[in-house]
Amino acid sequence: MFGLVPVSIASAGLQHSMPDLLALGAPSLAHLSTLDIAVIAIYFVMVIWIGFYLKGQAKTSEEFFMAGREMTAWIAGLSFVSANLGSLELMGWAGSAYQYGILAAHWYWIGAIPAMLFLGIVMMPFYYVCKTHSVPGYLKLRYGQGASIVSAFSFAFMTVLMSGVNMFAMAEVMKVVLGWNLNFSIIVSSLAVAAYVALGGLRSAIFNEVLQFVLIWGGALLVPILGLVEAGGWTGFKAKLAHNIATGVTAQGDYTHMWRSMGHFGDNPMGIHWTGIVFGLGFAISFGYWTTDFLVVQRVLAANNLRSARMAPVIGSFFKMAVPFIVILPGLLGLVVLQNPDGSLMHLVGQDQVNALHPHSYNEVLPLMLVRYCAPGLLGLGITALIAGFMSGMAGNVSAFSAVWTYDIYQPLIKKNAPDEHYVSVGRWATILGVVVSIGTAYLVMSKAGIMDYVQALFSFFISPLLGVVLMGMFWKRATKQGGFWGLLLGTLTSIGLWAWVHFYPAALRYVAISAEAKDMAENMYRALWSVIVSILVTFVVSLATKARPVAELNGLVYGATKLPVEDPVPFYKNEYFWLVIAIILFFALNIYFF
Repeated sequence: MFGLVPVSIASAGLQHSMPDLLALGAPSLAHLSTLDIAVIAIYFVMVIWIGFYLKGQAKTSEEFFMAGREMTAWIAGLSFVSANLGSLELMGWAGSAYQYGILAAHWYWIGAIPAMLFLGIVMMPFYYVCKTHSVPGYLKLRYGQGASIVSAFSFAFMTVLMSGVNMFAMAEVMKVVLGWNLNFSIIVSSLAVAAYVALGGLRSAIFNEVLQFVLIWGGALLVPILGLVEAGGWTGFKAKLAHNIATGVTAQGDYTHMWRSMGHFGDNPMGIHWTGIVFGLGFAISFGYWTTDFLVVQRVLAANNLRSARMAPVIGSFFKMAVPFIVILPGLLGLVVLQNPDGSLMHLVGQDQVNALHPHSYNEVLPLMLVRYCAPGLLGLGITALIAGFMSGMAGNVSAFSAVWTYDIYQPLIKKNAPDEHYVSVGRWATILGVVVSIGTAYLVMSKAGIMDYVQALFSFFISPLLGVVLMGMFWKRATKQGGFWGLLLGTLTSIGLWAWVHFYPAALRYVAISAEAKDMAENMYRALWSVIVSILVTFVVSLATKARPVAELNGLVYGATKLPVEDPVPFYKNEYFWLVIAIILFFALNIYFF
């Protein structure tokens, strides 16, 4: 998830010089057989074929940008999760699990599930009923052009930057695992994404994301299964880990409990307190991302009816709860099963500590586990799963950029009343533009160490303030045009100001994150929380001082002023509220079990 990537990946591969990064014939962890290469080649052929096949179903703007609003709940739900399951999720959180333990699972459970369920049951009716094409589009309907333009430009910039980071992460993994040239990896992946998104629009992106979801699970599931078998199951893993910690082979820390070490900032390696996890991550960042980030909301808006739109995030929540088993678990297992050629336990380190004695960083734990357990053919499937994850993240950002650029920037500011075919053409060219700019940001990542620190900062700058404004607009009839604009602007400036304060005066961390013992991740959580509080307060105060719109104009936009369509009765097992209750029970069960 954007902004939720561990700091350890921030400098992945960035300590090398440009000539080193671009060198051919770099050392690799594995070598592909003919069968492995065939599996990867078939995947690329399939994704491009899907784009050509669906081109004829992307002639109108509704078809190109919203997939004709024809997706079933299952298709929309799987795409909803897959668009988020990109390279930073796969690589970043596996490395974070190796470094911090099961604490990383917070970003999948409390950092996702409540917000996904809230989106589906509470917020989706308004996004869907008002027939908006984007979240900035909803702001335009609710607050007017000013707030919409601010959010559209911020989001467009954010998506291409994130797409470039995904692109770089994929190229870095291909270089580390296979010794492939970074330029080659970047160009091949970008051409494939540009082809199928530009040809088939959102429909093509969604179908490919479903394919990529299946490949990710099929290719990555073997690693945790075989790793658990080798470790002797979860009980055997905990016993081996406890032995390694007791003998000093593994660093001290509680790697298998999620909440027990959250009472004080200094008691856990993340340097974070439970209040930061619950309110910063669980509310400000999680709700900001899952309910207002157009990258994921766009997939649900493509559902074929309101019930499907409500069901899609609920369905997605079950798969999201399961993702740690293919991302977090391999990172944890790496603590006890990864071995050096001489049979000793392998020690992964931070990227800035990589040397001849410790040649691998935290971020390489998933590829290392993949190489350990996958034979020829299966290795190709595993590598294809990683590529699918990278391309899923890229495609999600590029398709979202195309829609926001066309509907929320080009149409209102450049050409308002063009024929529908013109906007489809602009959308296709915007896709190409997004890919080209993403390539540039991928090379920017190579040349600037710590770029992910700025990416995480951008997330708190944009998503969290936007959450406050959207919630006020959706649940308070009195919110005004001026309140929404100033709430979004000052909330954003607050987050930027807090980041700059700590950046130039590190001692300010004790005020921003409530403790001098807090670390980068805690700062992100609290900075996001302060920005959403400011955006809500400013929207409230300014709205009280300005004239509100008549309630009659708020139909379809605000609770209490909207008559939602009546849904036909269905059997209980098809009812979204039944599955909502099951998801909530499972969510609490997981947190209690790993408490």
